[in-house]
Amino acid sequence: MSTVEKQLDDLKAEIAAEIPNDISVSDVTYEGPELVIYTRDPKKFAQNGDLIRTLAGKLRKRITVRPDPDVLARPTDAEAQIRAIIPDEAGVTDLDFHADTGEVVIEAQKPGMVIGRHGSTLREITQKIGWTPEVVRTPPIESATVSNVRNFLKQEREDRREILERVGRQIHREELSDEQWVRISTLGCCREVGRASFILSTAETRILIDCGDKPGAEDEVPYLQAPEANPLNSIDAVVLTHAHLDHSALIPLLFKYGYDGPIYCTEPTRDLMGLLTLDYLDVAAKEGRTPPYESEMVREALKHTIPLEYGDVTDIAPDVKLTLHNAGHILGSAVSHFHIGDGLYNVAFSGDIHYEDTRLFNGAVNEFPRVETLVMESTYGGRNDYQTDQADSEQKLMEVIQETYDRDGKILIPAFAVGRSQEIMLVIEEAMRKGKIPEMPVHLDGMIWEATAIHTTYPEYLRDDLRDRIFHENENPFLSSQFNHIDGGEDERRDVTDGGPSIILSTSGMVTGGPIMSWLEHLGPDPDTTMVFVGYQAQGTLGRRIQSGWDEIPMNGRGRSDTLSLDLSVETVDGFSGHSGRQGLVDYVRTMNPRPEKVLCVHGDESSVQDLSSALYHKFDMRTFAPKNLETFRFR
Repeated sequence: MSTVEKQLDDLKAEIAAEIPNDISVSDVTYEGPELVIYTRDPKKFAQNGDLIRTLAGKLRKRITVRPDPDVLARPTDAEAQIRAIIPDEAGVTDLDFHADTGEVVIEAQKPGMVIGRHGSTLREITQKIGWTPEVVRTPPIESATVSNVRNFLKQEREDRREILERVGRQIHREELSDEQWVRISTLGCCREVGRASFILSTAETRILIDCGDKPGAEDEVPYLQAPEANPLNSIDAVVLTHAHLDHSALIPLLFKYGYDGPIYCTEPTRDLMGLLTLDYLDVAAKEGRTPPYESEMVREALKHTIPLEYGDVTDIAPDVKLTLHNAGHILGSAVSHFHIGDGLYNVAFSGDIHYEDTRLFNGAVNEFPRVETLVMESTYGGRNDYQTDQADSEQKLMEVIQETYDRDGKILIPAFAVGRSQEIMLVIEEAMRKGKIPEMPVHLDGMIWEATAIHTTYPEYLRDDLRDRIFHENENPFLSSQFNHIDGGEDERRDVTDGGPSIILSTSGMVTGGPIMSWLEHLGPDPDTTMVFVGYQAQGTLGRRIQSGWDEIPMNGRGRSDTLSLDLSVETVDGFSGHSGRQGLVDYVRTMNPRPEKVLCVHGDESSVQDLSSALYHKFDMRTFAPKNLETFRFR
């Protein structure tokens, strides 16, 4: 008998001793980080609302209870009872029964009403029909991505269950090493922005954190060939802090080269990763580049993803627990906290953070039980990287829009599909609603509309007041009549170009490809147009060059190899970035509880990481580093 089998037998006996005699346990197994208990008495489990919570606390594991298939009510009978229990106002749009796991997926416009106070409605459903309910939100704006991901995972339930069982056994295997140490190896984004990638190693475990590309430098990828990362198929887990391509683009590549393990991230990060990586392949093909992997690898990544909620402490290896916390950067972005060993060491990877509240998100979390080392982004860590106050930034944007409108021009805003676009949409919607700027069409090109639909699917990840507005259809700001989704391609772009004043939000945010290139062809020669940069422009990108004053730009890769002259005005409005400025980064460390002993400053230009590292050292008398790529730090 294997160690895991014996462990499960012992757990089964312990559970049987803790629960009432009239509740049976037919099987106990692992699925990913969860312990799954199968029972012929799901209704009795549900009647005792504290039983699962008590077991989870005693066993120190996340627990799911599933009924044996032969004790379930027939789906037709069960559906009638479910609809009788759930209030009509919940807006149930679909019920999907899965007899293999005894789960019924309930899709509803208002999931909170399906869940009930402290889960009371869910327990009532199980008490009546035996099925275990799982609740998902019906997107207020129809999202092809969310629909496709959910349908794909439904089709792959059997494979996915096998993956989860294998991962569960790997997590709970016997520890093999008597040594105790912690190392971090840098595979990218050190003294540069882009290709974020790190290996967190212990004597027992290797975890890859992020695996992204470098904007504007397609040949510069993470150093996955380094000994610390190889062989890839022996990495225990991948943790993805958020979905931006400089962190996620090459996650599917891992599966091409043999990785077959779990990816941990939030649920919206999973969906956005699918959206952005598929678009990444599409853009590469359109520009005549050979994509680094096939779309099948994106599906493999989705199938291996285990979504976690903020604050859930989760075993991901025999000696590592992971907790994700809000990073305030984009939808689902997470500060990833690793608790290693039995109190041996604690490391937090910030990913990209925004410390202050924004219109979209609450500010990044910086309170943890323990943190000895912080790996911290430094995008705006330079001594002069102080961002404009948000109110002042919004006022400047309004002035640029008004001035351009007055000369009958158009406002062209290159923006990341995820995060900055939605922030700008909220600012514009409020300004038009309150009469601060004239009403005019706001055209959304590229993936912006789809990304916005995903935001509305997960309002619990947004600021409280915005979440409440999304719940009320008549107040959902993203459904404002001014917003128009460009879905007619070049014909519609020409119509917009020939029309009156308007605002155009278009990907890509750093002008590295995508529909923004078409808009430059249409509007670049127009002196009445204003191009407004509202997000970070990495070195080497076309956006940075235009921002720096280039008025002749190459248009290679669009069936031509000549240059385009720009006569439009160019403005930069700071303060809308999803990254904290210099002061926000310093404040994040200053108010961090507990304050870390060491900080590794990464994800910034060379001067930015060195400036921030020096500042933190002098202000807080802590050990700080500005590592280079392919360095390894040992902490124990």
